[in-house]
Amino acid sequence: MQPSPGNGRQRFDIGDIVRAHRSELEARGRLSRAQRRVLSAIELCRTAALGGHVDVCRCCDFERPAYNSCRNRHCPKCQALRQEQWIAARAERLIPVPHFHVVLTLPGELRTLARRHPREVFGALFAAASETLLELGASRLQALLGITMVLHTWTRDLRFHPHVHALVTAGGLANCAALWAPSNSKYLFPVKVMGQLLRGKMLEKLRSLHHQGLFDSFLDFGDPEAFDRFTTDLARKSWVVYAKKPFRRAEHVLAYLGRYTHRVGIANSRLLAVTDSVVTFRTKNGKAVSLSPIEFLSRFVQHVLPDRFHKIRHFGLYAGASDGVRLKAMDLLATTATPVPATPAAVSVLQALTLELPSCPGCGAPMERRAVPAAISRAPPRTAVA
Repeated sequence: MQPSPGNGRQRFDIGDIVRAHRSELEARGRLSRAQRRVLSAIELCRTAALGGHVDVCRCCDFERPAYNSCRNRHCPKCQALRQEQWIAARAERLIPVPHFHVVLTLPGELRTLARRHPREVFGALFAAASETLLELGASRLQALLGITMVLHTWTRDLRFHPHVHALVTAGGLANCAALWAPSNSKYLFPVKVMGQLLRGKMLEKLRSLHHQGLFDSFLDFGDPEAFDRFTTDLARKSWVVYAKKPFRRAEHVLAYLGRYTHRVGIANSRLLAVTDSVVTFRTKNGKAVSLSPIEFLSRFVQHVLPDRFHKIRHFGLYAGASDGVRLKAMDLLATTATPVPATPAAVSVLQALTLELPSCPGCGAPMERRAVPAAISRAPPRTAVA
């Protein structure tokens, strides 16, 4: 498989892997409707099949095709503009205080259940994680925290590993709503306490879902004693919660959070080599892993979320219904901090991504944009601009 050229350098494209090996993947086992839709979108992304335009120089013969993107949230080529737009919007809502980064992880024993019932299990994880943090904020600080959470389901080698990343204000608006109650500058709450509370709340929500009959067809959960044994074993485990040191500058919070909110399981930039039999990609610490194309796609599609499932959620002071309370908190902090503008880097990237008429790279003259209609019957071009 040849690398797809783009931006003046050679690179590989996940879309090429999908086009070459999707039929083999589907022959191996049944894919969900959402998974099939994502693969179809990636196949057509930035190709003539979706139409687009050609930038033509008015002074020389230079032409550059640019095809429309699929805009699917799981596509590795369609997140840059959305990410920068999101960062710009959140800058206006960010409370100008340090933020902690907390990672709350689903135990390995629950991964199979999460694959079978992702909407319910991931929804329960969001609820249990947010309630854990808000309850500790109320009991230990007597204050309402601001929390933004992002669901990730992957490891660097694309294995299934559901967890939520939470950016949490280092303090909150006191219950009397008259002052800002800061947390300890070095830690938010003890991780052991957070893990115990998360475990109790998550097991409670799983029991409620089981009581509704949702899990009856899963393994032998039709037997109430089997489910009780399962949850009893989970209650004996230590649940992993990890808390990093706080970001002291709010613009750093935005830049960091932006990288997490619109990240997909793997980006094209991590692909090192692609052949008809092997896909090699970077993991971390300078390491790499090689998989067959079918195994690569199989791991990729397991991270497709259910349709209309919100993987970014806000709680406490950052919840949409709490705008009045959030503004009160920002008023209290106004004497020592100012609202956070979008970072210069984010502004410049956003301007570049939305620029309508670029200049000719050959002679510098203005370029003219000509529409290209969609052509479903045409094969995806190898020279599509990324």
